[in-house]
Amino acid sequence: MSEYTGYNGNSLDFLKKNKILVGDSVKILGDITYSGIVMPRYEHSDDKHIVLKLKSGYNIGLEINKIKKIEKNPSIEKNIEKNQKIEKSSDLPNILLLSTGGTIASKIDYRTGAVTPVLTAEELNSSVPELGKIANIDTKVLFSEYSENIMPEHWLKIAETVKEYSKSDYSGIIIAHGTDTMHYTSSYLSFSLAGFPIPIVLVGSQRSSDRASSDAALNLIGAVKFLTESKTNGVYIGMHQDENDETIACHIGTRVRKNHTSKRGAFQTVGNVPAFLIVNNKIHKNIEKKFFTTDEFEPKIKINEKVALVKYHPGYNPDLLKNIIDSGYKAIIFEGTGLGHIGENMYPIVKMANEKEIFMGMTSQCIDGRVRMTVYESGRDLLNLGIIPLENMIPEIAVVKAMWVTGNTEKYDEIKENMLKQIASEFTT
Repeated sequence: MSEYTGYNGNSLDFLKKNKILVGDSVKILGDITYSGIVMPRYEHSDDKHIVLKLKSGYNIGLEINKIKKIEKNPSIEKNIEKNQKIEKSSDLPNILLLSTGGTIASKIDYRTGAVTPVLTAEELNSSVPELGKIANIDTKVLFSEYSENIMPEHWLKIAETVKEYSKSDYSGIIIAHGTDTMHYTSSYLSFSLAGFPIPIVLVGSQRSSDRASSDAALNLIGAVKFLTESKTNGVYIGMHQDENDETIACHIGTRVRKNHTSKRGAFQTVGNVPAFLIVNNKIHKNIEKKFFTTDEFEPKIKINEKVALVKYHPGYNPDLLKNIIDSGYKAIIFEGTGLGHIGENMYPIVKMANEKEIFMGMTSQCIDGRVRMTVYESGRDLLNLGIIPLENMIPEIAVVKAMWVTGNTEKYDEIKENMLKQIASEFTT
């Protein structure tokens, strides 16, 4: 990759003239003096600015015509010995950390702009030394993907890997994951690994580790603390409870969603409080019931991607639903209005899907509350057309569960039975 990634024209000439490369630490003198690291730019950026990452972690663009002087700072790097070995303590529990990518499991190479995994035991010990005082941590990189690129095939690989450690001496497993689709992955693991004997926590980061406001280290510390002291099992998501650093929340993996794009407390349990809170390193349990409905671990790691999520809205074209049916989909999850409704213009196509024994489940667009299709005539009509109310299951979790259920059986009656059966706390009372 070029040492001047994204720079062209005047800005490229400026950097070359001053012998500055992307990734160099510099001091820039102008109306205000700035210190930071020269960042790569997007390919189609203008040629009048350079981008600097400040010590705060934020990026700024500086107009080259207003720069009076630019100086290269001495290179300061945190070196980690390649052959450095972490001494394990026999007095500490063992934790496995699996990396799938995302902000929490990465560092930025400022010379190339590339994001690379940072999850060797040595790197963890160097960047978050507090972890070594809580547990012995083994690490394994499964893949390095942005969360929007995590697909059902990745869920299968994660589940298969986790299954291998069901009889290990680990106290728990951490999965480092990007935040945008983390609750999809947590729900699949909840269903496919029902009864897994030790806790699993998916951990992400809303802010990268090179920002002063990063939540990466505290989320990891909270997750390790939870795994070593909670005395539970199940699949959870561990993230900041709010913008403060005092509390990490562990949410049930089938009852959580990301409700904010950038806040550190973006994840929230829907319809209840988080299952556990880690407050100033102390575990607070908010639930008494078991996560799984079974104590027997019988993994069912299969999936069928032919499941559609239909978010109904005024003006929705029923032909779109017909295309889903014609494409051979096995299940349709409706995200209906209010108590679980869709327009009557959809009824003929819904009837067609029912005749083809395609499972149809109803969830609500409302963040909280329960589907009740018997209240209004329109809801009762949809019940008669074969749509099954899914209580207060979150739409995204319903989609993942339908993928898992239809991956394990093709019989309509069994699909219906399993979609309504509590597997991993996906319903709440």
